[in-house]
Amino acid sequence: MYRLYQKNELNFAIFWIVIYCLITTSIRGNFGDESFFMLIGLIFIAFSITFFINNHKLKEKYGLDKYPENSKRYLYFIPVWILVTGNLWGGLNLVYSGISQVWSIISMLLIGYIEEIIFRGFLFKAILEKDGAKKSIIIVAITFGIGHIVNLFAGQASLETLAQVFFAIAWGFIMVVIFYKSKSLIPCIIAHGLIDAFSKFGVEGSFSQSIYIGATIIIAFFYCKYLLKLEDK
Repeated sequence: MYRLYQKNELNFAIFWIVIYCLITTSIRGNFGDESFFMLIGLIFIAFSITFFINNHKLKEKYGLDKYPENSKRYLYFIPVWILVTGNLWGGLNLVYSGISQVWSIISMLLIGYIEEIIFRGFLFKAILEKDGAKKSIIIVAITFGIGHIVNLFAGQASLETLAQVFFAIAWGFIMVVIFYKSKSLIPCIIAHGLIDAFSKFGVEGSFSQSIYIGATIIIAFFYCKYLLKLEDK
């Protein structure tokens, strides 16, 4: 695995994206997010990438060594923490019952961790070193959004998937710009995990979801614009 990483970081990133999509799409389509099988699959992926990063001393490179020291500089990430609650804007309701709800919440937190490392960590850093910041930010944000098309293969409705793609692209820009400017992936992991976890507590409604998607796109535009104007330390 390390040989692949040393030889071509981009191929290394793509390898993990493919593995992640194959495992999660297959399990989600057959058993659902609430299944113990999903949890086991995610634990396997999370453990594997964490072991790789720790074993090769890459925590600093991928922004896993510390939380941003001067969060005031990034407006304390307040726009992010506001948007994180969006899945709860339509009301509160447990999506599953009993232990299934617990499995789904833990799985969602793991998804936030894994996707941030794979997309904002592995993929972004690989492209950044080759093509520069502007191109890397655009590619990673759009790739992350388009990647949600795989939910179609798990049985999700096409219109819902399309909305999720635009939503994910907006979040993709927010996350990658935060990582690029703060050099820390920790705020992104926390936010991503909470967004997904809160989706298992929210009441689904087309109106509230439309408001959430619209607010995310608008705030993403202005917040990213603000962050990109900050001078690099």
